[in-house]
Amino acid sequence: MTQVNVDLVLDPVCPWCWLGHRYWQAAQDLVPEIPVETILRPFQLDASVPREGQPYRDYMKRRFGDNSSGRFKAMRDHLEQAGPAAGIVFNFDEITMRPNTLDAHRLIRWAQGQGKGAEAAEALFKAYFEERRDIGSSAELAAIAADIGLDATLVTELLATSRDRETLVREEGFYRSLGVAGVPCFIFNGAFAVSGAEAPEVLADAIRKAATLPPPEDA
Repeated sequence: MTQVNVDLVLDPVCPWCWLGHRYWQAAQDLVPEIPVETILRPFQLDASVPREGQPYRDYMKRRFGDNSSGRFKAMRDHLEQAGPAAGIVFNFDEITMRPNTLDAHRLIRWAQGQGKGAEAAEALFKAYFEERRDIGSSAELAAIAADIGLDATLVTELLATSRDRETLVREEGFYRSLGVAGVPCFIFNGAFAVSGAEAPEVLADAIRKAATLPPPEDA
């Protein structure tokens, strides 16, 4: 059976990405006969957020105006209703900080190098949306690293450097150049994409489709 390679572009402060990540895990369970390799790719919903982050309510007002809560009520209601079925708890009203996510993406990258990318993403989603933790904080990121079995001391040391920052910025720019404007976005074998938190059945069909494609000429 042909292996399917998927680039999953996401941001750990994107609620649809958490839902999409859970749906993606469920989709793979629907097609256990097809080997799938997933590589998590960086996307910042707002790279202009300062390194130290910004109070969440101030950020929402700055970005979306005084009517931001009303504007997104329908979206939040949908997410809060869909979340429990996927094992997700969204605590939007209790989020205090809107972080810059570049360091969180660095943690995902390092975790992925240890075969723990999916665990890192899940831990970051849970920390931000359920536990209301500041995932822009180096201390919190080190604690999350420890929770998934990484060396917290090493992560702390790496976060104090610029390691992989420029690489991630370039990688994000590459996916934007391909037309990725929203996340989650699933890119199958570099051939086609599925955008948004689609149902597991839809994603499973995409896996089946990708498995029938001929290998790339340079493979």
